[in-house]
Amino acid sequence: MTTPAAAAPEASDSPEVTVQPPLAPFTWPKIPEFDTDFYLPPADVVAAAAPGQIIAARPVELATLNVIPTQVDAWQLSFRSNNGRDEPIAAVTTVIKPRGVPAAPRPLISIQLAEDSLAAYCAPSYAMRAGAIPWPVTGAVTSGAQFLEVQAALAQGWAVSVPDHQGPNNSFAAGPVAGRITLDGIRAAENFAPMQLAGQATKVGMSGYSGGAIATGHAAELAGSYAPELDIVGVTEGGTPAELGALVDNANNTLGSGIVAAGIIGASREDPELAGFIDEHIDPFGRALFAAKDNLCVGYSSALLPFVNLKGFLHTDGDPIQQPVVKKALSAMQLGGTTPNMPLYVYHSNPDWLVPIGPVNTMVDSYCSRPGADVTYTRDHFSEHITLELIAFPSAVLWMRDRFAGVPVEPGCRTNDVGSMALDTRAHPLFVDAVGEIIAGLFGKPIGS
Repeated sequence: MTTPAAAAPEASDSPEVTVQPPLAPFTWPKIPEFDTDFYLPPADVVAAAAPGQIIAARPVELATLNVIPTQVDAWQLSFRSNNGRDEPIAAVTTVIKPRGVPAAPRPLISIQLAEDSLAAYCAPSYAMRAGAIPWPVTGAVTSGAQFLEVQAALAQGWAVSVPDHQGPNNSFAAGPVAGRITLDGIRAAENFAPMQLAGQATKVGMSGYSGGAIATGHAAELAGSYAPELDIVGVTEGGTPAELGALVDNANNTLGSGIVAAGIIGASREDPELAGFIDEHIDPFGRALFAAKDNLCVGYSSALLPFVNLKGFLHTDGDPIQQPVVKKALSAMQLGGTTPNMPLYVYHSNPDWLVPIGPVNTMVDSYCSRPGADVTYTRDHFSEHITLELIAFPSAVLWMRDRFAGVPVEPGCRTNDVGSMALDTRAHPLFVDAVGEIIAGLFGKPIGS
């Protein structure tokens, strides 16, 4: 059972936040591993803060491909959050808004990028920055490429929070900590005056795909108990790894074993019992492979020795997934145990080769077996894991636009089986407009103004 966290103070009750001065022109930003004053403030300072309370803030410049300036206002916030055991940790989010004052209260969307990596220099807060080592070089391909989705949300006129949801341990696939960081990042954004939001009256949405859906799904399930003061009006998630054990089974000896091995490492960083079990039972080859993947971004980690027998690394009596320590760890990271108290838009590729659809069907059935569930679930029968993200994103934005506009969802649950979500003609103009806005931004036009 989750212990309800102390609600973050309203903006008017929060200590005044001193925003650090901007970096001098042409100053290269430090990678997070060497920027510890901001990313890892003293433990006593973190413990003394409330969840979501800002510890430090600084303006940052963002850039497409880390070179082409993005015409928006952005800051990084260091704040207090909790890990999966509700112990205090430091966390960081990048908060962004279109320039100018909105004509009406601006909504906030928290976008959880699929970092899927094992080092802090792979995190969105670094991968989106102007002057950072370009993400095609570091291998942070998901955080870098999905920055275009962030820009598409800004083009709607929305404010955006992009949390480093893997936390200070870079715990890829550890949903409980990712969910808490996501919610506390929203609290921090609401209480940061330069964002020009309406505090706890702000309409909030959350969105994530694949590794980002781990954080988004856990945040949706935790919100009612952990951050009940937030007005979360809708959540979109796609390619959701709802059950990590099924992910390991599916990836064993296949192309996906490279990235799933990184997920095993990341999950063990938040669970000392699981880490001890792996250390006790892993064979020398597995130990060498895990050491080689440690501190790599997703591009290189995924490409390092795919098609390997992940289960074969662990010498146990029977299937290692069925060992009590492993089952306990995987149970804590499984989605479906609590029905979110806000509307959900879930989508998945039926022939997904990386994230099997069966556990998502089970997750949705679990949600819908309880009172109060509002779930729209779309199964795409033509796309696969990577292509569905691009194809489905405009439809997810349209759905969220209705939630921000106050359009009520049809109550209850519904499942739609479609050939391809690309055939949703309602989304085509939005895709064209968003691309046009982003291209105009490359030539100096402020995005979403």
